[in-house]
Amino acid sequence: MDKSRSIRVALVGNPNTGKTTLFNRLTGSRQKIGNYPGVTVDKKSGTWQSGGRTMTLVDLPGAYSLAATSPDERVALDFLTGHLSGEEKPDAVICVVDASNVVRNLFLASQVADLGLPLVIALNMSDAADKASIRVDAALLARRLGVPVVRTVATRGEGIEALGKAVLHAVESRTLMAEVPWPEAVQRAVKYLAAGLEKEGAQSLAPGELRRILFDRHSAVLERAGWPAGSDPEPLLAASRDILTAAGWQPLSAEALLRYEQLGHLTADAVSFPEKRVRTWTERLDTVLTHRVWGLIVFAAMMFLVFQSIYAWSGPFMDAIDGAVVRMQEWVAPWLAAWPTLQSLVVDGIVGGAGGVFIFLPQILVLFFFIALLEDTGYMARGAFLMDKMFGWCGLNGKSFVPMLSSYACAIPGVLATRTIEDPQARLTTILVSPLMSCSARLPVYVLMIGAFIEPTYGAIAAGVVLFTMHFVGLVVAVPVAWAVNKFVLRTRPQPFLLEMPPYRLPRLRDILWRMWERAREFLVRAGTVIVAMTIIIWALVYFPRPDAVRERVVEELSVLNDPDAVDAAVSAAYIEQSYLARAGRALQPIFAPAGFDWKITVGVLASFPAREVIVATLGTIYGIGGEVDESSGDLRSALTREFWTDGPRAGHPVFTVPVALAIMVFFALCLQCGATVAVMAKEANWGWAIFGFVYMTVLAWLGAVLTYQLGTRWLG
Repeated sequence: MDKSRSIRVALVGNPNTGKTTLFNRLTGSRQKIGNYPGVTVDKKSGTWQSGGRTMTLVDLPGAYSLAATSPDERVALDFLTGHLSGEEKPDAVICVVDASNVVRNLFLASQVADLGLPLVIALNMSDAADKASIRVDAALLARRLGVPVVRTVATRGEGIEALGKAVLHAVESRTLMAEVPWPEAVQRAVKYLAAGLEKEGAQSLAPGELRRILFDRHSAVLERAGWPAGSDPEPLLAASRDILTAAGWQPLSAEALLRYEQLGHLTADAVSFPEKRVRTWTERLDTVLTHRVWGLIVFAAMMFLVFQSIYAWSGPFMDAIDGAVVRMQEWVAPWLAAWPTLQSLVVDGIVGGAGGVFIFLPQILVLFFFIALLEDTGYMARGAFLMDKMFGWCGLNGKSFVPMLSSYACAIPGVLATRTIEDPQARLTTILVSPLMSCSARLPVYVLMIGAFIEPTYGAIAAGVVLFTMHFVGLVVAVPVAWAVNKFVLRTRPQPFLLEMPPYRLPRLRDILWRMWERAREFLVRAGTVIVAMTIIIWALVYFPRPDAVRERVVEELSVLNDPDAVDAAVSAAYIEQSYLARAGRALQPIFAPAGFDWKITVGVLASFPAREVIVATLGTIYGIGGEVDESSGDLRSALTREFWTDGPRAGHPVFTVPVALAIMVFFALCLQCGATVAVMAKEANWGWAIFGFVYMTVLAWLGAVLTYQLGTRWLG
């Protein structure tokens, strides 16, 4: 092999084997993160220097097998077989094996070896196996398997140098793992399948790939083989599997039986367990932490801590970022005063848009600190186990709880947190319903409407009840929505929730900080650009057109006031009234009329797409309230109570009533008025699902607002 060429090495392994920790240890800061072509599965690669050679290490998603029943497994299989677009087949594979579960973990290694790839076994977490009195003779195991077996402890960096030497040796000598002695029936079925594929004009496949088609219920390899469109492969597959059935083998279970039988022979005497089993600390802790009563109490306390931390710890940092953005805007504005349009673009569009990205960082960092902490200690699996029964019936699973809870602080970290969910359908469903949780950005809308209309009419107790209720509207709606999405949109049967309970471990602060940095960097690079672009688009719709005649008319009408601030506020309101966004608001107002919205409320709804809380400032500008306006502004509340319909059947009646205020709150509780969340949903799923989420939540919000207004008008007057 050309020694100047970078060696390409794939890193595979079951979940909870320390694979990611090993990857971080080998590559350090020399990592790149993205997505594989055409899918939303994470692609992590990095540079590894060992033995004077440069190796490109690709961390494939954790998988229990290559059956490709999930996107993660499919990506791993396609990458290893060279069928993934734009990706070269690896020169070698490192299979990370938990030293405490050698036989079970070697099942995946056996499947990888079946593809004809040079292999190295990293016997990771060897220290934990030693503590449990599990003895693994690495030298004997290496002779039996026919490939290097290297003891590693990724958390401490032990065995890294030996692992590098083993990989270089495997690449040079192309060491292959001992093959499974496949029965004659399997061999005949593979030949029959190969002949059938050749007859159909499909690509020629290696025996290992053909066995994947034979053994897997729906194999991704068959799709990658170039099966002709319009031709049904089922007759060929059925005939091939009938050969196994006739010989007494069940096609979908034969692989597991044969591989585990082979692995049992290969590991005999190489792996030994203590004669007297000692009850571990993990088992002792689990008697409490997975208890149906005490476990739920501990879990509730833990989730309260996580939620409260996201909400409270990030607050001062978000305020500091907001203040820094305001100071930046104030510093930049005078320099561009001679060019008003450019000034507004830079100050409100670019600087404001960038601030709208950075302000989410504290919440993302706090959330992923806790996620990394809970995962690395092993507690996340226990929480998922406790919550699975609550969510399983509607298509979610136990791991959906943390993202949904996190979305109460902000939907962006909540959507990002769905990465802990292995089941692709449950993950997608969680992404689609998490924005329904009542995030902190909705609070200004609630406070404004409750303070202006609910509390003055019904008192402080009623105001508190309404505020409390609004925080649970989204949660009550989310569960049936999740059921409907799974039954009518995804149309998939609920998958069994397979969960491995890893042993409890002490987390490493270095790994936690590294993962926090990874997620923050990824958010800034992948979602940040989209968020800024959306902000600039909304700015343009609010700013243009801007004819001089508007300003001249307002200045002339208000010249007697001799109040520059009042004149400026009136000019801003006049400009917004004739902006492209206002024109859209007037055009769409008839759609919102059944909810009691006039054109100004409709404009506020449209302008708040980048962020829900923007409606407060937008209403303040439309109603000509000068200076800083927030949800507690007395002037804005007074202006809302003085607003009357000027035409139509409601002419002379107040625009804002208690039913209208409730309708506005329900609309914002259910609508996806957050451009940043849409951008993150697009990056985590795709733009199709992000648009679907925006559309269904908008329709749901409209229906909720109309129902609230109509019933409220009938009952409350």
